[in-house]
Amino acid sequence: MSLFDRFLSVWVLLSIITGIGLANLLPGLFAALAALEYASVNLVVAVLIWAMVYPMMVAVDLGALKGVGKRPKGLVITVVVNWLIKPFTMAALGVLFFNYLFADLIDPANAGQYIAGLILLGAAPCTAMVFVWSQLTKGDPNYTLVQVSLNDVIMVFAFAPIVALLLGVTELSVPWATLVLSVVLYVVLPLAAGVVTRSRLMRQGGEDAVASFTARIKPASILGLLLTVVLLFGFQGNVILDNPFLILLLATPIVIQSYGIFAIAYATAWAWRVPHNVAAPCALIGTSNFFELAVAVAIGLFGLNSGAALVTVVGVLVEVPVMLSLVWFANRTRARFAPADA
Repeated sequence: MSLFDRFLSVWVLLSIITGIGLANLLPGLFAALAALEYASVNLVVAVLIWAMVYPMMVAVDLGALKGVGKRPKGLVITVVVNWLIKPFTMAALGVLFFNYLFADLIDPANAGQYIAGLILLGAAPCTAMVFVWSQLTKGDPNYTLVQVSLNDVIMVFAFAPIVALLLGVTELSVPWATLVLSVVLYVVLPLAAGVVTRSRLMRQGGEDAVASFTARIKPASILGLLLTVVLLFGFQGNVILDNPFLILLLATPIVIQSYGIFAIAYATAWAWRVPHNVAAPCALIGTSNFFELAVAVAIGLFGLNSGAALVTVVGVLVEVPVMLSLVWFANRTRARFAPADA
């Protein structure tokens, strides 16, 4: 990782501080930016989300899916954890903490919003940063690519129904039109654009051309992330200043979910004798979140100033330090796993 990538948590924290500060200095500017929306989608945030997501999608090789059946164990664990366990445990933690354990510490009217934000995080497995986590744990890059590609394909069809189901269970209204629009806007279209771009680059210079292109546009992706954080915390600045303890409360179930999901996937891979270079990325994919999608959908469904949007932004804040701690643990336990040729 570059120096900038390693200290991503620091830059995110500085962006948070900048957003809150600017919101108090220039409230009119943030009000004007918040008003720039169409069909419940904020146009400024949409542009920034695209700047983040598009480079990730260029790295996805859908052709790699043809190798799915060769070593199925890691893929089975990834699919089961990401789509049959993680969204539901996140929803359960949300209900437990915000309807019961933290009920006296928060405004009861916002509990449903916080739960919704957690559901959006839980239903969106990582598609980009997992390549970094895989590299840091010496994971098999080709297998990681297959896992991510398969997750992206599933996400196109499963994200909206799972979110709608869980929002219905928590008795929140489901604006289907906005939800489907968000999936199309932030998953389907960027994925299609990424596939077209990758195809052209492969014809021009193969994998080297793809790597060169993604390296050139990576700064735009990072800038999009940081500017999104500035905007979101600017929109949420008054809430945070009035109740900074709320951030800790929101982070608690996210952190518990992250370590719990990792433990389930990692222990299953160990018991099933999955090689470490597949097991580590397999567990980290489920642990990490596609927070760009979660943020965008939260804004589209509930608004820029909603509790759901705030939860997804807190997810950005805790993601990097939690994931780096799990990378450290995975590297320390490599010798306990089956050899790579198992």
